[in-house]
Amino acid sequence: MSKTAVLEIEGKKYEFPLEVGSEKELAIDIKQLRGATNGVTTIDPGFKNTGSCKSAITFLDGEQGILRYRGYAIEDLAEKASFLEVSYLLIFGELPTKVQLDKFEQDIKDQSLVDEDVHKILDAFPKNAHPMGVLSSLTSALTAFNPKSVEYSSADDMYKAIVMLMGKFPVLVSWCMRKMKGLPLDFGDVDLGYEENFAMMMFKRPNKQYKASKVVLDALDKLLILHADHEQNCSTSTVRIVGSSHAGLFASISAGISALWGPLHGGANQAVIEMLEAIKNDGGDYEKYIAKAKDKNDPFRLMGFGHRVYKNFDPRAKIIKVAAEQVLNDLGIEDPVLDVAKGLSDVALNDEYFKSRNLYPNVDFYSGIIYRALGIPVEMFTVLFAMGRLPGWIAQWKEMRENKEPIGRPRQLYVGEPLRPYVSIENR
Repeated sequence: MSKTAVLEIEGKKYEFPLEVGSEKELAIDIKQLRGATNGVTTIDPGFKNTGSCKSAITFLDGEQGILRYRGYAIEDLAEKASFLEVSYLLIFGELPTKVQLDKFEQDIKDQSLVDEDVHKILDAFPKNAHPMGVLSSLTSALTAFNPKSVEYSSADDMYKAIVMLMGKFPVLVSWCMRKMKGLPLDFGDVDLGYEENFAMMMFKRPNKQYKASKVVLDALDKLLILHADHEQNCSTSTVRIVGSSHAGLFASISAGISALWGPLHGGANQAVIEMLEAIKNDGGDYEKYIAKAKDKNDPFRLMGFGHRVYKNFDPRAKIIKVAAEQVLNDLGIEDPVLDVAKGLSDVALNDEYFKSRNLYPNVDFYSGIIYRALGIPVEMFTVLFAMGRLPGWIAQWKEMRENKEPIGRPRQLYVGEPLRPYVSIENR
């Protein structure tokens, strides 16, 4: 195979090296393009065909429905590992030993106490403020309480920043929900495991004990694992490009949270439930909406079906579908909205129209069902997504700094007015 790609521009040929990834993916290295061609650039809106970095964290093959973290299949990790194990794997590159995992968890617990003044910042937000905006602000505010910048070349500095963020973030997430619900804030219980403590901070009421069932904890664990990283998506790319300016870890993660907020990204699971509620309010006839989705002249689109990257079944959806069924059975939920969801899912999985177009229910569809079953407000769905994505963002930021990647600075093709003379105001 040739080690170069040839580009011909106005009769002149230019050679550029080919890069081969560990999964045999090919990429044309065009970093010398402008210099070699006297200013020619590429146009790729949305960067769908442009690799912004080399990364050893996540492999995704949308055509084959494959997702791997550091070489491990997502199916194996979701079945056999805990969220903290997966977090350690993503951030540090290898699965931890028991000694390493125990230390990681203890160090996270030791850093989980949030300064009381952060509580005061939260109090300044109105109760109806969207929790994603609140979470982004509180995460950024951590910088004020931890002003020492992270020295990425210091393993000790990096580790302290990582466990600090992993420790405080679940507290901030739970505070966002408790603020919405008018519940007193909880600082957690360091005697509990990571997921159990998170569930307790989310759901505990001041007048009764809270004990999460194993089914609920397993579902939460799987949700966090399945959302932990997903290659160079919008929010991850945001974290890396903000960090490329040497902005700190907390500020970069805060920017990632804001990127995740959008309905075309993390907000998709919220859009799923809003769609299901609209169908329920219209009588619950999901067959009617299946027909609307098939009608090319009808603007209606089913939310939570198909995926921008996966051209096959979303591998995460296969896993979380089972967890969703277990949660609904365990909690004995009777909810007409969830009945609509089950009906839509059953049709899409068996209807030739959807099967031939690979419009299968995706992870957003099933995660929204679980969140609703647990009593989590719809505005909090994307916040839970951020909770899972945190270790991936940290891993990507850490890799970007360790690789000494240059500051992100995309080019453009200017299509505005050419040079024109200034006209004084009295002559316009």
